[in-house]
Amino acid sequence: MLIRMDNKSKYNFSSIWLFQLIASTSWMISVFLYGTFSSGDLFQLIASSAWTVANIINFFKRD
Repeated sequence: MLIRMDNKSKYNFSSIWLFQLIASTSWMISVFLYGTFSSGDLFQLIASSAWTVANIINFFKRD
């Protein structure tokens, strides 16, 4: 009798995901640390926020 073990986690965790989350949140924090909020800085904040949200959604996504 063959028994199949399903070792899939309910979360989609990987080292690639972790490094992308670190990069996106660091980018977001750097906008606040830099201190100026011109239109270019706001676009940087929007881009980094979108990337962070996408990483968080991907963490909870089930394959």
